Amino acid sequence: MPTLSIEGRRQLRGHIRVSGAKNAVLKLMAASLLTREPCVIRNVPYIGDVLNMIEVLEGLGARCQLDGDVLYIEARDLHPEAPRDAVRRMRASIQVMGPLLGRLGEVKIAQPGGCAIGARPVDLHLAGLRALGAVIDERHGYIHGRAAKLQGAEIHLDLPSVGATENLMMAAAVADGETVIRNAAREPEIIEVQNFINCMGGRVRGAGTDTIRIRGVAGPLGGVDYTVIPDRIEAGTLAVCAAVCGGDVTLSPVIIEHMEIVAAKLVEAGAGVEVNGETLRVFGDGVLKPLHIRSQPYPGFPTDMQPQVVAMLTRALGTSIVTETIYSSRFKHVDELRRMGADITVDGRVAVVRGPCRLSGARVEASDLRAAAALVVAGLAAEGETVIEGLEHLDRGYEDLAGKLAAVGAKIVRRVPTEAAVP
Repeated sequence: MPTLSIEGRRQLRGHIRVSGAKNAVLKLMAASLLTREPCVIRNVPYIGDVLNMIEVLEGLGARCQLDGDVLYIEARDLHPEAPRDAVRRMRASIQVMGPLLGRLGEVKIAQPGGCAIGARPVDLHLAGLRALGAVIDERHGYIHGRAAKLQGAEIHLDLPSVGATENLMMAAAVADGETVIRNAAREPEIIEVQNFINCMGGRVRGAGTDTIRIRGVAGPLGGVDYTVIPDRIEAGTLAVCAAVCGGDVTLSPVIIEHMEIVAAKLVEAGAGVEVNGETLRVFGDGVLKPLHIRSQPYPGFPTDMQPQVVAMLTRALGTSIVTETIYSSRFKHVDELRRMGADITVDGRVAVVRGPCRLSGARVEASDLRAAAALVVAGLAAEGETVIEGLEHLDRGYEDLAGKLAAVGAKIVRRVPTEAAVP
């Protein structure tokens, strides 16, 4: 399997282009199933999750073509059963349920897989779809849904689940009558789904607030040509890399409103941060202060940035407290950071990070997507060589992260072992 080799303790200087938002693109790909007309999605990152979602859509009968960062989808003829293997590799596959129930009146999908970062049941998705009139049957590892015609309903989510909010928006877009989703998630990616559906001819409003109203469209939705927002988590990850290494790095494009809390925490930690339109500049000497961090739903501190910041805080001058409120198993990266010399104690959902630690390079293995990014941060901050295994996790969500960091001065190389020669 390929590995990343990082020689740490090098300042970073230069500009990095931020790719399109993974967590938006995947949902827009699912939303394209609502129409028989061609859809074009631009600014698509070349990552494992996008390739896997293409496999899901093609398994349902859609035609997909990825040309550079432009994805063409035509879902003219579909069938309701999603390909099991592709679904099991990625949790976002569950997002096809709403569109398929709305358009075909039926869906059959395996229980989705993805990163093992704690319990992430799909109960809220299914309860919402049942409220819209779907009959849902769960057995033998599959979810089978049927609905002669979805009906608008009042839905109150127990938790502001991003995935459930998006799935219900897509289903309700073609349901009869009006649907109101209360306690909805407020992430920027929710707004992307609203805008995408509305460009198709849908009628959705309220995304970005805790109440979303969808008036179902009786006629067929049309095609769309849509450009995706930049990835706020990739931008945040790169900003953390710049802060822990020191130097002077600019990132663009960014939408600073989407990552204000991350930028504020970097400033609190002692990094220099400047914003000029869609460009974020991070600079400094790499000397950092401790922080108190608590992950929360948007607009709070994102759980997807917690592991990277924990890695950064191992170099801070003092004790940091990091509380994870979203996922129960999102401290798996801590054991690997300890192998590199980190002084971190975890008690339930709270991590105490005592710094500054003299990190030293080691051979480590990523357990999930953001844990992999955390190990890259640690490798950049460590003395000597760090070798990271489990790159399939990193590749799921970051487009050429090694290449982008190398372009601004990191000594980071992706190594693919050659097969032994056959005598």
